[in-house]
Amino acid sequence: MNPTYTSAQKAMHWAVFLLVIGLYGLTYVEELFPRGDPGRALVWWLHISFGMLLFVLIVVRVGLRLTLEAPGLPRQMSELERWTAKVAHLVLYALLVAIPVLGIVLTWYRGDALSFFGLFTIPAPVSPDRDAARFVRELHSLCANLILILAGLHAAAALWHHFIRKDDVLKRMLPEAAGS
Repeated sequence: MNPTYTSAQKAMHWAVFLLVIGLYGLTYVEELFPRGDPGRALVWWLHISFGMLLFVLIVVRVGLRLTLEAPGLPRQMSELERWTAKVAHLVLYALLVAIPVLGIVLTWYRGDALSFFGLFTIPAPVSPDRDAARFVRELHSLCANLILILAGLHAAAALWHHFIRKDDVLKRMLPEAAGS
């Protein structure tokens, strides 16, 4: 078993991390503009486009995870720690899939087409529905908040492993230069 993740897995991990943080940040930038302002529409358009990019990266990342082995966990980890790590990763992946899917559904229930940086557009296959949009928006927001909490715990666990346990859990996902 490989002691570290592949370069592709590491790249996907950090690209997804940056996109999630960036997308979350865009939701706050949107609030800087009043409703109907072109700036707000631009931020929303960017959020949708980057959200679609996130969805594609998640599909690639899940594909990599299913086809490539993950490095083994340190032997000194208890069964409870191993189980917790597996469950946390499963929930992270579930949220990473759910968030962009909910965003897509939300966009369509708002009556908008999906535009990927203006390169192509996917029209809404459903009629606008304010109540459904409101419900999906709440789910989308809840999942976004949950992923930030879980990702924070994930990062804290990696730092705990690195600085307290002094094992290689964190180093397995760091870029080559930083992990060497």
